[in-house]
Amino acid sequence: MSRLSTRFSALKTNNSTALVTFITAGDPDLSTTEEMILLLEEAGADVIELGVPFSDPMADGPTIQLSSERALASGTTLHNILDSVKRVRTRTQIPIILMGYLNPVHAYGYESFCLDAAQAGVDGVLLVDMPPEESRELTVTARNNGLDVIFLLTPTSDDARIATVNRLGSGFVYYVTVTGVTGARTAVSGTLAQELSRVKQTISLPVMAGFGISTQEQAAEVGQLADGVVVGSAIVKLFEQYSGEQLKQKLRSYVSSLKKALL
Repeated sequence: MSRLSTRFSALKTNNSTALVTFITAGDPDLSTTEEMILLLEEAGADVIELGVPFSDPMADGPTIQLSSERALASGTTLHNILDSVKRVRTRTQIPIILMGYLNPVHAYGYESFCLDAAQAGVDGVLLVDMPPEESRELTVTARNNGLDVIFLLTPTSDDARIATVNRLGSGFVYYVTVTGVTGARTAVSGTLAQELSRVKQTISLPVMAGFGISTQEQAAEVGQLADGVVVGSAIVKLFEQYSGEQLKQKLRSYVSSLKKALL
């Protein structure tokens, strides 16, 4: 079994909801990223999403856009992100997903990327601007190397798209709880329960719900509806506000509070 399937199986056995945490790789530098992966796991994260910084992150709000700028300014590349994952793998077996945009992976080369990512210890990849209907070149190569390819579904996804994601996706499905870009919201959508019910009638994979979740109350509410909750912008905001030991303290406290809300 893959790290992802093993983790989700254990959570299901314990009747627990997954906490998926997102940070931008290289913000403020990759040494800090490696340290924070371990801290997030200690604080209760079940899966780590590492954002691959990109110069035109069109699906992201200001918080993650700024984190990408900081990471790129520190010299972060896809190659050295994979080197960081390889180093981290000597200390943890937490599932790690690379989340980003198609361009850096396309420039790297699909076969080379999938081989190098798998050898580094990456468990899956989610490219927000890659339609599943056009993903064959990546999905075939990824599966040959043991990598999961994760797709997004949104409130506007029709039945055909849901069926396609169920057929082509692996690992889990990321359900975007709102229309628009990433960023904290003040409330959970009033139609989320109905939307997730429709999706889960077709989707056989675990469904992680994210975009806009920032408080314990929101995490608990969404956690009652989905198999897991994804928190990104609210975590990344801490990297903008704090550094050093203060960042560690704030991050550990915040992530621990989110995990407690899901128990």
